[in-house]
Amino acid sequence: MASKRINYRLISQIVFFALIAVITVSHGLAERGVDVGNVPSSSIHSVCPFGGVVSIYRFVTAGNYVQKIHQSSFVLMTLVFISAVAFGPVFCGWVCPFGSFQEWLGSIGKRIFKRRYNRFIPPNLDKLLGFMRYVVLIWVVYVTAVSAKLVFAEYDPYNALFTFWTSEAQVAGIVILVLVIAASMFVERPWCKYACPYGALLGLTNLIRPVSIKRNADTCISCGKCDRACPMNINVSGTGNVRDIRCISCLECTSESACPVKDTVNMALGTPRR
Repeated sequence: MASKRINYRLISQIVFFALIAVITVSHGLAERGVDVGNVPSSSIHSVCPFGGVVSIYRFVTAGNYVQKIHQSSFVLMTLVFISAVAFGPVFCGWVCPFGSFQEWLGSIGKRIFKRRYNRFIPPNLDKLLGFMRYVVLIWVVYVTAVSAKLVFAEYDPYNALFTFWTSEAQVAGIVILVLVIAASMFVERPWCKYACPYGALLGLTNLIRPVSIKRNADTCISCGKCDRACPMNINVSGTGNVRDIRCISCLECTSESACPVKDTVNMALGTPRR
């Protein structure tokens, strides 16, 4: 009997989700005067690398950070960018707690709708809607640079997920969180696809990353399993080298996960065989 493959990505997702949950919950309890002992405690803003991005303009021009942003956000931002330039948005596919949260919710939708799940929106419209997150990115960076305040925190469902039980949570963020939860029953990772400004920024690294998803056309049997496995609805079977800005480097389309033919779809360096 063949041994079951260890799902390293799921392990990574669980570890980082639990870590952020512990840090933010202990912070919320400490704010309420509850003694959390030696448990790590920090604001959600200090463990979010996107905070470093929106604070760059303020840091360069004034030498300090946008309100609520911490130095740790700059460190995290740097680490995430280094990994993204080499391997693409691995943060989105392997680390981001909110992306994982949507994915886990999506497993419920998959049980209900089977193969129809994540296929309700026509492909062309789905791809067009994906550009909305760049509109959000431009708006967030501009407004933050002008106001020197973390305006996006009011609308951020990631922030709301970990602070909904505290005074830090905003009504708008909670409303958007509820909408994302509902949408996740029909669309996989709806926030990541259509609205996440950080995912939009990291997605651009897919255009230059040296290590990417490659498909070997010589051994491909055109079964389409790689396409169906992709949470971002990328047509993997129609390309030799996945450079789509929606790719989150989750590796769900590869021969290790979905593709039935060995060494046909893999993460690799260099040019794919055609």
